[in-house]
Amino acid sequence: MEGALTTSNVPAEYLEYVFLLGGFPIIQSRSDPRVSYGVYVPKDHYNELSNSTQEKLPLLVNIHGTSRRMTALQVDEQLPKFADEIGFAVLAPLFPAGIEGPNDISSFKVLHTDSLRSDFELLNILDEVAYRWPGIDTTRIYLSGFSGGGQFAHRFLYLHPDRVVAASIGAPGRVTYPDKSKSWPQGVSNVGEIFNTTVNMTSLNGVSLQFVVGEKDTEIHGSSKFWEWLEEVMGSADDLPPMNESRLDTVKKLRDTWTEAGVDSLLTIVPGVAHDSEDPAMRKALWEFLGDQMRTRRSESHSL
Repeated sequence: MEGALTTSNVPAEYLEYVFLLGGFPIIQSRSDPRVSYGVYVPKDHYNELSNSTQEKLPLLVNIHGTSRRMTALQVDEQLPKFADEIGFAVLAPLFPAGIEGPNDISSFKVLHTDSLRSDFELLNILDEVAYRWPGIDTTRIYLSGFSGGGQFAHRFLYLHPDRVVAASIGAPGRVTYPDKSKSWPQGVSNVGEIFNTTVNMTSLNGVSLQFVVGEKDTEIHGSSKFWEWLEEVMGSADDLPPMNESRLDTVKKLRDTWTEAGVDSLLTIVPGVAHDSEDPAMRKALWEFLGDQMRTRRSESHSL
């Protein structure tokens, strides 16, 4: 990051002109140029002189789904408007398709592939954000992800619960259960070998958790014949089994296994909504939970 413009070395009156306030252009990661990210920093809330965690701007990290449309920042202004209202910054990483080959669309979801640790890359990007914007709190984030983004988010929680204040996990289709009899990414038996860490479900109680899914998210992606064909053509590239149940059933089952493991969470079933990340009710359910957590934490820090 040597030579990078930051809110510490740019005069305050010029910060907007170099895009350090408002929407920051999609930029490649310095640690892995295959990965990029966008940032939104609300100009009325950011304080580049903040030097304590309590004063710094909270950061919501929004993980894209398989389509990688980054709708939260690029298509409309709903999340930036919410960020302006509550007072938080937004980070939207982009893990492009094709990293592990011409047909790869899902490698980022499982966090570990031949050439990419997507969880580490998010941590690297957080370091870059911390460098450019020292007034943003990157030590503990608010994490949101829908569909493929929900897959990434819940797996990231297994490995890095200490980096997350609150998480809203939306409608993941194929998930990792805290099952010590199955290997990653179906279970957690070999997490130590792959990630050089352990899964401690108790530590997840330090994170405020919400599972979100649409009431009508009852369709299975593809048919059994589709999954058979896909495995013939591509093999088990991501080591995940075929999707054989609806996302509504999957979310309920995942939440139940976490509850059995002693992890508290909220289950939000959005009425009348199918598998649609752009539905206003779905977005509201995902993001307002995190906004409420930010308000609560801010209120508690001010009362100390």
